[in-house]
This record gives sequence, C-alpha cells and structure tokens, in this order.
Amino acid sequence: MSWEQLPFVRRLEHAVWGRPTKAPSVWRERLLRVVRLALVLVRDLVSGELTMRSMSLVYTTLLSIVPLLALSFSVLKGFGVHNQIEPMLVEFLAPLGPQGAEISTRIVEFIERMNVGVLGSVGLGLLLYTAVSLMQKIEKSFNHIWHVSTPRGMGERFSRYLSVLLVGPILVFAAMGMTAAVLDAALVKRVIAVEPLGQLVFAIGTLIPYLLVMGAFTFVYAFVPNTRVQFVPALTGGIVGGLLWQTAGTAFALFVAGSTRYSAIYSSFAVLILFLIWVYVSWLILLFGAAVAFYRQHPEYILPESGEPYLSNRMRERVALAVMSLVAQYHREGRSAWTLVQLSQRLAVPSFALERVLSALRSGNLLAQTSDDPPAYLPARDLSGVSVAELLSTVRSAGEDRYLDPNRVAVSAPVAQALAHFDRSVDTTLGSMSVASLASVDGGSAANTAVEDVSAPGAPPAGVSADHDATR
Repeated sequence: MSWEQLPFVRRLEHAVWGRPTKAPSVWRERLLRVVRLALVLVRDLVSGELTMRSMSLVYTTLLSIVPLLALSFSVLKGFGVHNQIEPMLVEFLAPLGPQGAEISTRIVEFIERMNVGVLGSVGLGLLLYTAVSLMQKIEKSFNHIWHVSTPRGMGERFSRYLSVLLVGPILVFAAMGMTAAVLDAALVKRVIAVEPLGQLVFAIGTLIPYLLVMGAFTFVYAFVPNTRVQFVPALTGGIVGGLLWQTAGTAFALFVAGSTRYSAIYSSFAVLILFLIWVYVSWLILLFGAAVAFYRQHPEYILPESGEPYLSNRMRERVALAVMSLVAQYHREGRSAWTLVQLSQRLAVPSFALERVLSALRSGNLLAQTSDDPPAYLPARDLSGVSVAELLSTVRSAGEDRYLDPNRVAVSAPVAQALAHFDRSVDTTLGSMSVASLASVDGGSAANTAVEDVSAPGAPPAGVSADHDATR
C-alpha cells in the first residue's frame, strides 16, 4: 500500500480538497485557501519544474552576465555613474562573504576591458543578442508559470528588453541619487535630530533594502509575462519573493561563513561553486514569487492535481451554456464584450480549459473574436436563431473533423439506436429553446447556476460572484 492510500492521508486530502457538506465559516474558508495555496506551491517545487528552469537560467546567466552589464555600463558611463555598478554587484553577492567582493571585482574588470567600439557590427549584434537571450529565457519561464503559450514577437522583445537594459539602470540610479540627496538635505538632517523622528527614519532606512527588492520583484512580475498581470497579485508575489530573497541572503551568508570545508575540498573552485549556488537560489526564489502572483490572480488553478485541468463532456457543455448566456446578456445590453481573463475569473474555470471551449464555439460560428488586445468575444450571428441543441452539438462534436469521424466507429445496432434516441431527445427538448433566451435578467445568476459544479472539487469559487466591470 502506497502512502497516498493510507487512511489518514485520504482523510487529510478529503478535509483539504473535498467538497464540504455545508457552507464553511469565513475563517475556515480563508484557512483552507491558505492551506491549498501552500500545498500547491510546495507541489510545484517538488515536481521539479521550477528547479529545472532555475538551473537553465543559471547557465544562461553565466553566458549573459558580462554582455548584460556591459550594455548597462556603456549607458551609465555617459551619465558618469558607471562606478556604481560594482557596489550593486557587491550588494547582490554579499551572501558570499569576501568571495562576493572578489567576484564583483573580476566581473567589473571584464566589463572595463571590453571595448565595444572594436567589436564591429557583427560583434555588437552578438553582444545585444546575448544580453537579450537572458531576458527571453526569463520570459519563457514566466510564461510557463502563467500558462501562456504565445511568446512576444521578436520586434517587441528587442524593443522592450533593450528599453529595460538601457533605461532601467538610469532610473534605478536616479532614484538612488534622489534618495541620497533628500537624506543629505539640511532640513532633513534637522528633522532626524528630533526624536522619535530620528528612530523612525533609521527604521525606514533599515527597511529600504527590503522595499527596493520587493519593488524590483513586483516590476518583474508585472512586466515580464506576456499577459496582463494585475497590480495586487504582482505586489503579493513581490512581497513574498523579496522577503524570501532577503531571508535567503542572510541564511546563505551564515552557510558560507561555516563552509570552510568546501574551500579545503574544492580549493579555488569553491568561490565559483558558491556563486552558482547563490545564483540558482536567487532564480528559484524569483520563479517561486511568480507562482505566488499567478495563483493570487488565478485561484481557479489551485487544484488537487498539477497540470492543466481536464473538463468532462458535461462540464464543457455547462461552461459553453454559461459563456453564451453571459455573451448574449452583455451584447443585448450594449455593454463591453467579455475577454478570456474576465470569463475565466467570472466562471472560476482555468483559462486553458476555457480557451478550448471558446475555440469550439468559434469553430461552430457561434462566437467571433475581436482584434483588440486582449481579444474579446461577441456573438457571431443572431443568437435568437440558434437553438440550445445546436450549441450543445457544437461543443460535443468539437475536434471530430480533425481526429476521427464518429460514423466510422463500428457499433452494434442497439448502440446506434441508443445514440440516435439520445440525439432525438435533445432536439425535441431543447430544439425550440434559443441561446438568446439563456440571457438572464440580472446577467449573472443564471451563469453562476450553470457552472456551480464546473470547478474541480475543492476549488475555491473566487471570482464567481465578482462583478465583471471590477475585473477591468
């Protein structure tokens, strides 16, 4: 008997993921959400997907760190603040102890010796490509976490990435310079001399490194994924990632201080090994914070099993009915069309599974997709002339033209009769009911009823009762 089949494990799993027999209290529901989120995050770490991508980013970092810093160095040199690169590297590598300062010095020496003017057009192009490749690898990792299958176009990648690499350092050092100038002002010094304002300023100064790291993480989570990330989820991931990174830095510094045996074993290679470990830990924390931000924005993905959820035939039909009722309602009232993210949040259905249903409705000429960014969905024709039976048939038969013709499947006469009787029953019962009639008066209660058990058992119904306009 495996550990998953043990009675207490099954009872614990049912307590966390099972559907409650009665409505839980507010505190119990919040506690369950926290426990489920923690379990899902631990599962993502144990599965090895985040660790594998972190190791890939470590390799790319080794190839790209010098070209990446060389671009920033060339820009900062024009503003006379290029000498600030080494202190920032020392701060990032502080958990390595004295070895961190040594690595920072070596990297800066490489950068200063690099003469971009003698590289030529081909060499400069390779320099830019190497620097951009790191950003591209980061975007792929974030897109995987956010379940985004479409990357940015090549032109948009270069424009966005280079703007960050060239303009980002200027903004960072400008903010740091402004902060230093404010603290150096005579008025501020007089204010600091007054207690307890002095202690308050000292406490704020202690928190500034945490706030800067959290702000940087929040910016990365909001900017890098090829999807629209809301501010609160990005901030949540930034806070978690920033706190973990600062805490991991302190713990790693203690580890390095007590790792004298590594120096005895690996000799001069110990510095390189510790550097690789710290870069790996940093990437892992960054990706972990991205997962926190994703689950904060998409709680419908907090499921007992990993991977994309599979919708049964009944669930696809329910989701299709709910989608068409919402689209018909908003189109009739002249309100703005629904997007994939808004429908996913309203129905508490993962966007990947919902996208397949929307694709079937588009193939059946029931929905049309706009060219907006992000695209929205409108009725493709007059829904008063579309029966519910036709809608269900469209969803049930989606993909048959590409894979297998059901008429070619050999069945016995009783089976064929049963299937024909089923089709006739659906046409008789729902053939006269139009899709337009599904649009409820309040525009929401019918949709919520139609998908009340679409989500997986135990999945939090977050977003089901949220107002559509509030998700914009």
